[in-house]
Amino acid sequence: MTSSAYSDFAHDPQPVLHALARSWWLILLRGLAGIAFGVLAFAWPALTLLTLVLLYGAYALIDGIVALVAAISGRGQPAPTWWLIVVGLCGVAAGLVTLFWPGITAVVLLLFIGAWAIVHGVFEILGAIRLRKEIDNEWLLALAGALSVAFGVLVIAMPGAGALGLIWVIGAYSIAFGILQVGLSLRLRKHQLR
Repeated sequence: MTSSAYSDFAHDPQPVLHALARSWWLILLRGLAGIAFGVLAFAWPALTLLTLVLLYGAYALIDGIVALVAAISGRGQPAPTWWLIVVGLCGVAAGLVTLFWPGITAVVLLLFIGAWAIVHGVFEILGAIRLRKEIDNEWLLALAGALSVAFGVLVIAMPGAGALGLIWVIGAYSIAFGILQVGLSLRLRKHQLR
């Protein structure tokens, strides 16, 4: 770390907040992608399993890429972005596995979606805990994480219901998560450095 960067870090009481605020628009994109996925799930309730798999794969891949871009754009900053990197890598992995093996069964898909949502949620909660001293109303990120964990547990607990039977839950989760991400991004925009 250069002496200038160290000096900036020493004088910046909110390094994580400032790093995220500079990338507020990437969090907005994540939220909009979640809302779009949820709306598509409601608009086409008779989705075939293959369509659901492809939609989920595309959503997870886009969400992962956006999270990685947000983490990488924060590089060089003293703020730790490890949790965004983990969320991004999980999303990219989930998306690629789903897109390369679209013939997986509904139960395997649900278990995969559930596990991804739990991991994603845990790291969102960890991010909120890290931000609690730097931003007001970090509860949006914590709530998004808790929603992800609850969704993942629900999906894993009820895999026999089938992917098509849970399309409404998947759609509702995606829209709610997306709205929370959009809300967080707009709050972060207010904290953007001038």
